[in-house]
Amino acid sequence: MSVDQQPFLRDAMRRLNLTRDGFAERVGVSRRALDTWLLPEDSQESRRMPEIVLRFVSEILERSAAPGSTLGVYTGKRNEPAGGKLGPHLLSVDQFSRDSVEDLFRIADAMQAIARRQKVTRVLEGAVLANLFFEASTRTRISFSSAFARLGGSVCDTTGFTFSSMAKGESIHDTSRVISGYADAIVVRHPEEGSVAQFASATNIPVINGGDGAGEHPTQALLDLYTIQREFSRLNRLVDGAHIAFVGDLKYGRTVHSLAKLLTLYHGLKITLISPPALALPDNVLKAIARSDHVVTMSGDLAAGIRGADVIYATRIQKERFTAGEALEGYSPRFRIDRELIETNCGADTLVMHPLPRDSRAGANDLAEDLNRDARLAIFRQTDNGIPVRMAIFATLLGVASQALRSMKDASWRTPAYVGPEDALFHGIDA
Repeated sequence: MSVDQQPFLRDAMRRLNLTRDGFAERVGVSRRALDTWLLPEDSQESRRMPEIVLRFVSEILERSAAPGSTLGVYTGKRNEPAGGKLGPHLLSVDQFSRDSVEDLFRIADAMQAIARRQKVTRVLEGAVLANLFFEASTRTRISFSSAFARLGGSVCDTTGFTFSSMAKGESIHDTSRVISGYADAIVVRHPEEGSVAQFASATNIPVINGGDGAGEHPTQALLDLYTIQREFSRLNRLVDGAHIAFVGDLKYGRTVHSLAKLLTLYHGLKITLISPPALALPDNVLKAIARSDHVVTMSGDLAAGIRGADVIYATRIQKERFTAGEALEGYSPRFRIDRELIETNCGADTLVMHPLPRDSRAGANDLAEDLNRDARLAIFRQTDNGIPVRMAIFATLLGVASQALRSMKDASWRTPAYVGPEDALFHGIDA
């Protein structure tokens, strides 16, 4: 059996819900040996996993799969989940089960080689993506474009209402139906909650929610959860039982809404919500997570709220979503996350995340830049993970995941060892 061992082992640990220590004990190998098998292939410390271990792990997974379960062995040739599991569209995290999330993350693991510029594929050659962003975006729009292009497709972009026929009075239905005749997939960001679902109702072409007002941002939540899983694997932790602290604008921060709901697929979490009363999590989202077995607490004290947290998820103030006459109250410098705060209240392995953009201007009281050289800051690894996750989404909805895995070839151009000049500080951190 020939497999890409890093995705295979990550998938096995997720499926068995084991930490690295627990998995090493289950398989009967040393933790150090397992760590070398999980390193990227281009690492000098990377080692090939013995064939006998691969067969043993495959047998464990097969025995652990209940009849009818989606649990499977990653071989690089496994049939991808049908796009129908998501519907034809991806509109909300409510569409996902824990199994379907794991299916998607298995594909994302395999896409990492392409996202890191080590491999290429042309599996979507000839396909066209329409990126319809009726609201300003940099990261999300380019991330979707890059993910589609790295699968071999081409992208048509439009940004803002000014250059849209909707400025001439065209309905969402008509716009969606017309664009469906031009493109094979559509990503929509719109300032009005529920608008992306209207786009989807007018077409059978896959529509992906790139953010709808203060509603949801499902692909951001998926890449956030994927990042937490990868970082926790390195830190020998499980998502189940973790302490997650959400900080900032929880009322209008749609990334928080989606991630909080996605986390209900896991068990025994402690979720701390830290915000001024005026920016508290909406009741509908709070009720959704309260129905799970999580312990949910609310606090206006940042230092106390983040103490003991495994993940701090910060958000900026979404002033552009404030209603007429709504004022920013209670958001003082005590909500600023900086190195001093983290050093005083958090451990060496606390993860600091942010969906970006962060507001770096004086007085913004957002995530400070003095954490940039701190290994606990995961925001750039977080954005990097958006490419393989969104590639996995496109490959799943368009039914080409298996073909993509079979068609990979070595990249022919030279790429830097580290994308950013400070990334060398984190060498091996994503192993």
